[in-house]
Amino acid sequence: MARFVYRMQNILELTEKLETQEKINFGIAQQAVNEEQDKLKALLEKRKEYDELQAELVKGEIDFAKLEQCKQAITIMKVKIRDQMLALQKAQRNLERARKRLDEVMKDRKTHENLRDKAFEEFKKELAAEENKATDELVSYTYHDGGGDEE
Repeated sequence: MARFVYRMQNILELTEKLETQEKINFGIAQQAVNEEQDKLKALLEKRKEYDELQAELVKGEIDFAKLEQCKQAITIMKVKIRDQMLALQKAQRNLERARKRLDEVMKDRKTHENLRDKAFEEFKKELAAEENKATDELVSYTYHDGGGDEE
């Protein structure tokens, strides 16, 4: 029996490997976004602690040195939070780029799979046509061969 061989199988395999690599890249980008979000959350919590400390320093006996230190710490935290938000946005842009690349590679793979499926269907039709032809020839041969003996 004939065996189906897809002539662009190597391209299909290459697109599958590219898709696997892009999935890995997407996972790495997602992990980077998660890490940046965690860092931002930690900075926001630290700033909240400084805000609470400042409120406590104002309530009791006022120590201007500690109060000034706390204000400076809050200012520093604001800068760090802003920088972290920028880092998070950058990681999110990278994630979006990775998602788009993954989508493109997945579309390529699906296209090649569809082409392979169509080629396989065509192969099955040709095989069925060959079998029908062989059957017709066998029937025709048997009919003509058997018909000649009766006359």
